Amino acid sequence: MALASDDLVRDPDGGPNGQITRLREIMRRLRDRTTGCPWDIEQTFATIAPYTIEEAHEVADAIDREAWGELPGELGDLLLQVVFHSQMAEEAGLFGFDDVARAISDKMLARHPHVFGQESRDKSAAQQTVDWEKLKAAERGKARVLDGVALGLPALTRAVKLQKRAARVGFDWPSTDQVLDKMREEMAELVEARDTLTSVEVIEEMGDLLFVMANLARHMGVDPEAALRGSNAKFMRRFAKIEDWLAEAGKTPDQSDLAEMDALWNRARAADKLPED
Repeated sequence: MALASDDLVRDPDGGPNGQITRLREIMRRLRDRTTGCPWDIEQTFATIAPYTIEEAHEVADAIDREAWGELPGELGDLLLQVVFHSQMAEEAGLFGFDDVARAISDKMLARHPHVFGQESRDKSAAQQTVDWEKLKAAERGKARVLDGVALGLPALTRAVKLQKRAARVGFDWPSTDQVLDKMREEMAELVEARDTLTSVEVIEEMGDLLFVMANLARHMGVDPEAALRGSNAKFMRRFAKIEDWLAEAGKTPDQSDLAEMDALWNRARAADKLPED
């Protein structure tokens, strides 16, 4: 049942589904061809998909920063993406929000027989992960081993997922030593490409090196996306200190030089390692 405008403005308290109903009605109104928002009306699955990816990253960023006060808002932004896609699908006669919720509910029930079925719960989280992957493989049926790894994932994350799939059928190095050897090989090939090959070949060799680095991260139990996000944050923090120290001297980075900024970078590194007060 459609909600009146006053009901949308009010914060409903009518049961656990009140806010979901309110959000879905807001999206329906935004997409109304006569009275809705022109921007929302002209959107498609393809134009909204990049926002969906962006919002997922902003959720991860809030978690990384332990910004718990921001997390409800970021999760709300991500939830809006689900509602947006569902509304567009309903308008096209494809499916609706309830179908989305039903699909994930059915999947969770099927993939947790140790909770919702007769299977024993007496196993480790690692074994449950193995069982989860077996259930996913059974759902895929006779698809190729690497089918179904989403193209829209960040490249490092997708590389790890592809490698995990291959590893499940035995296509994997047994230890990090072989991965490190391969990394050295790829680094040498990249240097050779830089000196003697075309830009297209340099890009290919760089991709090969990054792929092996993702493999090394997987073997060491490291999430390469999380590791790189941490390094990005560290770089921003240290460079901000360089800017602050230059400002104290009445200078900006473009008025400095590499030698001075490198010295300040080492100072920032040292400051990072000092114990907190």
